[in-house]
Amino acid sequence: MAIPENVRKNWIEIQKKFEFPVNAIGVKIETKDSKTLQVWKSEGIDQYQKN
Repeated sequence: MAIPENVRKNWIEIQKKFEFPVNAIGVKIETKDSKTLQVWKSEGIDQYQKN
């Protein structure tokens, strides 16, 4: 399931500010939320995580 490009771009900008996985509104993704983490990785948002 692909997410809209504008949501993806916004999510990337938000993720750049955090050292842990966050959803598209900036809330931490819990490890038990495997569906959101799967989308987070499949959309490549994980590459923008702050180090």
